[in-house]
Amino acid sequence: MQIITEPGLMQATIEKLRLNRQRIGVVMTMGALHEGHLSLIEQARSMSGTVILTIFVNPKQFGPDEDFHRYPRPFEQDAAHARAAGVDYLFVPSVESMYPEGFQTSVHAGAVAEGFEGARRPGHFNGVATIVAKLLQITKPHAAVFGEKDAQQLAVIRSMVRDLNIDVEIVSAPVVREKSGLAVSSRNIYLSGEQRESASALFRGIRYAGDELEKQRTDLAAIAEEIKGMIAEEPELLTDYVAFVEETSFMPTETAEPGKRYRLLLAVYAGNVRLIDNSLFTI
Repeated sequence: MQIITEPGLMQATIEKLRLNRQRIGVVMTMGALHEGHLSLIEQARSMSGTVILTIFVNPKQFGPDEDFHRYPRPFEQDAAHARAAGVDYLFVPSVESMYPEGFQTSVHAGAVAEGFEGARRPGHFNGVATIVAKLLQITKPHAAVFGEKDAQQLAVIRSMVRDLNIDVEIVSAPVVREKSGLAVSSRNIYLSGEQRESASALFRGIRYAGDELEKQRTDLAAIAEEIKGMIAEEPELLTDYVAFVEETSFMPTETAEPGKRYRLLLAVYAGNVRLIDNSLFTI
């Protein structure tokens, strides 16, 4: 595995690989790798001759009340995980190389980024869209793999790639879960035993939604309220939102229409830990 820190060298390296007809896959992360990230690398390997992993803690997606400087950066551990997972190139640029003096251009993510996580973290998805656009230009992949756990982020990236005619295939990878059904996340290490047990209610809510939709129910808003009631029974959890949205636009939807795809979004607090989850349903 080759470690590259300079954007220009990364571009030149990938240009040579593309000229040699190598299919390039990229996985973009902020480091602190866990099983979910490793599953993305595995999927990229299955469809690419060369796999790039990027690690960059992006200051432009952190709000003023979010501590960018405290975000974990276990580089040696991450590099070992990447090497073991079969990554060919590890791209680890500095903030100064990605946002040099005078940098002033950004991507406005649009309406798909305005609700839910975007409403809780103003400007967050503009920062995500900007760094993803830059990393796509630097790594020049044929395919980029993103996890469905961050479903709104995935929708923002798909919208940007479509709207800006970026020549890349965006591939989604399913949520990786613990045995309890809890979605794997770097935040899970902060959960107490009681909070972790209560947090399994998110996956129970997802399964409940699936069971109700199999009964041909179309009242999505009512199902969401029933799931909120289930979560409210857990003493360790405080609900932020539970809602169904239309898959592409991310607009909240109260009633389902046959043949359409809807995503159930869930966000809760377990003490100071914020957990998100989601699942896609076709009616």
